Amino acid sequence: MSSPKKEYLCKVLVVGDLGVGKTSIIQRYVHNIYSQCYRATIGVDFALKILNWDKDTIVRLQLWDIAGQERFGHMTRLYYREAAGALVVCDLGRAATLSSVHRWKEDLDSKVSLKNGKPIPTILIGNKCDLMPFGGSSHNVEDLCRELTFTDCHVTSAKENVNINEAMSCLIKEMIANLEDSGSTEDPTIVKPSLHFSYTKGCSQCCQ
Repeated sequence: MSSPKKEYLCKVLVVGDLGVGKTSIIQRYVHNIYSQCYRATIGVDFALKILNWDKDTIVRLQLWDIAGQERFGHMTRLYYREAAGALVVCDLGRAATLSSVHRWKEDLDSKVSLKNGKPIPTILIGNKCDLMPFGGSSHNVEDLCRELTFTDCHVTSAKENVNINEAMSCLIKEMIANLEDSGSTEDPTIVKPSLHFSYTKGCSQCCQ
């Protein structure tokens, strides 16, 4: 008789300034779809993806889309609770969103950690490379990754489906390694966030 599969429940935070493409990245990864017009997220939105990671392991991902308007607010501590990993997303074409990466990383490190006290694995995402000349420069993203001790960094496009799966696979490997080191598997019960607000916005603020 084969042994039962290990199941891990991993809460993943997706944070970054308004309009950098957080929702687009999640929708591309979870449903492999892209739209020019998504709702603006207010508070937090939620998506679930179940992966047969290997023949012995099932990973249940909770992807928490934290609104750009919430940045560094008092509610983020509630949203961050028990997260196993995070993506910090910036827009390669908007320098201000790269500047905000410092504060997003500091906010994460100050409000959530692993059971051993170390920071949760966090991937820096430079999104919308399809809008940049030659696919977008990765130099600023790589410099920020080293400076702020991110786990890794990736230049992506949700629109063209560039490096989304690669970035998530990198994060999942780190999360599984941490869970295995701690000797814990997670209860697969899925609990949706208690706060979920949204409104429809026009195309002028579309995420890519």
